[in-house]
Amino acid sequence: MMAPDSTNWERVPIVDLCAEHVDCVNRTAPVVDEPTPFKMIRTTNVRNGFIDIDNVRYVTEETYKRWTRRLVPKRGDVILTREAPLGGAGKVRSDDHIFLGQRLYHFRPDPNKLDADFLLYALMAPDLQGQIRALGSGATVEHMRLGDIPSLEIGAPALLVQRRIGGILSAYDELIENNQRRIKILEEMARSLYREWFIHFRFPGHDKVKMVPSPLGLIPQGWEVRTVGESFEISGGGTPSRKDLDYWDGGTIQWYAPSDLTRAGTMFMDESSERITERGLAESSTRLFPTRSVMLTSRATIGALAINTSDACTNQGFITCLPNERVPLYFLFHWVRENVPTFQRMASGATFKEISRGVFKTIDFLHPSVQLVHRFEGIVTPLAEQLLVFQRQMQNLRQTRDLLLPRLLSGHIEIQNTDSQVDKDQH
Repeated sequence: MMAPDSTNWERVPIVDLCAEHVDCVNRTAPVVDEPTPFKMIRTTNVRNGFIDIDNVRYVTEETYKRWTRRLVPKRGDVILTREAPLGGAGKVRSDDHIFLGQRLYHFRPDPNKLDADFLLYALMAPDLQGQIRALGSGATVEHMRLGDIPSLEIGAPALLVQRRIGGILSAYDELIENNQRRIKILEEMARSLYREWFIHFRFPGHDKVKMVPSPLGLIPQGWEVRTVGESFEISGGGTPSRKDLDYWDGGTIQWYAPSDLTRAGTMFMDESSERITERGLAESSTRLFPTRSVMLTSRATIGALAINTSDACTNQGFITCLPNERVPLYFLFHWVRENVPTFQRMASGATFKEISRGVFKTIDFLHPSVQLVHRFEGIVTPLAEQLLVFQRQMQNLRQTRDLLLPRLLSGHIEIQNTDSQVDKDQH
């Protein structure tokens, strides 16, 4: 058994164990509209130990070289967010040409002193998170000053112990990453089919169907254009008064805020961060909608969407679309997803942009033939259900990793006993 004694772990400034460490360039890089090989990583891309390299902004090669002149990010480097959010950490896991946007800090551990995975999980563990929070300041947005980085101390055991701890926790992340890849493939398969059939009109037998004029341009003969209001029901939301604890304490009804969707970034939502009571539901403007509806954020951040897996309600920052026999769930979900740019263009407001339910109901909605819609639904439903299985497996793995993380990083767990646990947790 190998149970490291945390009292023997030397506390050292992180920067003393790094081969390189640099701040980002603290000004906004000029971006371009078209994708390029050169990707800008922002604070929102760094989350839960990972760095999202898909939802990025792009720059020219010249800009990339200027912004990486001090240090070019490479596989194994660790990134820390200093603001919005404070204390997020992620590891570079690919060879893509990425560079850091603002409010990010770049660590390159010295492999003879500090294991990269150990550093990543140490930054996510309570000790360093506490240090980071203690250094955070700012009335509006919590942030950590650049000058505070050298004061961050890590409890560092022998390198062998670091590698074993990092290896145990990274095994979970490898399984999470595999599931993320599977989810991405399933999402792309469904989205590509929707676009092929209902945007490009290359559905089975399309060559035998005449195209006719419509308010949306040329469409296949027999298809119809109606408004959203004529096609499916929508539901709004509201917030019970925070002053009345009876609306919140002991609540069992899922109540979603836009941050739930933007933080999760998943197709399905199993849990909201807050719940309300029956009284809170009855005495506020929020409305309960059924399982497997399409939630769409409609203000500030317009266009985050997800499917609820249990009856739920939302705050006022949503338009929730309710599927029906003519407009089934996944056909509706993909229509909403493809039309987010339309919703954003139609939004208005002086303080923040919002698309109202009244405006939303006037949007044109294309109805293909019932047979084709149901054929699409029959193909896509199994893909979506498999995606949900992977998503839940990934959540279970992440929860287990997060339970192990503080125990391993405090040095109070028998490392040998955890080596075979990862395989058990994925089943």
